[in-house]
Amino acid sequence: MSFFKRIFSSDKKETLDKGLEKTKTTFFSKLSKAIVGKSKVDDDVLDNLEEILVSSDVGVDTTLKIITRIENRVAEDKYLGTAELNQILQEEIAALLSETNTGEATEFVIPVNVKPYVLMVVGVNGVGKTTTIGKLAYQFKKQGYKVVLGAADTFRAAAIDQLQIWADRVDVPIVRQNMGSDPASVAFDTLQSAVAQDADIVIIDTAGRLHNKVNLMNELSKVKRVMQKVVADAPHDVLLVLDGSTGQNAFEQAKQFTAATEVTSLAVTKLDGTAKGGVVIGISDQFQIPVKYIGVGEGIEDLQVFNKFEFIDSFFK
Repeated sequence: MSFFKRIFSSDKKETLDKGLEKTKTTFFSKLSKAIVGKSKVDDDVLDNLEEILVSSDVGVDTTLKIITRIENRVAEDKYLGTAELNQILQEEIAALLSETNTGEATEFVIPVNVKPYVLMVVGVNGVGKTTTIGKLAYQFKKQGYKVVLGAADTFRAAAIDQLQIWADRVDVPIVRQNMGSDPASVAFDTLQSAVAQDADIVIIDTAGRLHNKVNLMNELSKVKRVMQKVVADAPHDVLLVLDGSTGQNAFEQAKQFTAATEVTSLAVTKLDGTAKGGVVIGISDQFQIPVKYIGVGEGIEDLQVFNKFEFIDSFFK
């Protein structure tokens, strides 16, 4: 039994394996073609590998780091066969991700000494932000936490209604106002309600507009300031949700949002419908912001805590 099977439930691992199937199949079919007829890792193989990693949306900077690591291994070992390339890649990507000191959690947990724990969720419309909030609420409730949702994306009636549907489905309270209300006012009311209910965790949805960074920055800053009138150190986590299927566009969104506000963690969704799963490796490395959650399916259980060991095992399985 492998290290991974001992740590993770077979159901969760199976879902992850299935969710990364497209990425893995595309990656390894390209890799097989790159090394056909080759017995040793030479410059041609490394050039091909570089191209494969970039086309898998690992990102140029991260790809160059991985290639440099493998070149160092080749230099040390003098003769390195293509048969070992899979194992070496796995080890070097794991080592690279280990430098961020993240991705080691296995459960949906929050710090024990913070109550209520305030999680503010940001991201453009269409990335699966509201769905991610609903699935997080479900997972935290399943762990025994008392959860309250705040519908502070007041610019779209659909966003408020969608969050209400999730609140009903998961059976957690939601604080909402009419469309067009002040988002900061909703956040303030949500935190007051959470404190009154002795809630463990508050998840605040925010508007997904990014056409004007200054407006976004001002709006999110105001939401934070108003929340701090109720909970002094809120928010404890600012989670940016990215659509993994958009590849390089997810990098661009991460760049824009990290410039507009202080993002402290990431969720990468829709990995099951794409061959661009390498984006998780690149974003984790380039932004040095922990990837906390990944979406590997449409089911309510298919939002998972990101664990780098499990992810790499599924990627290279």
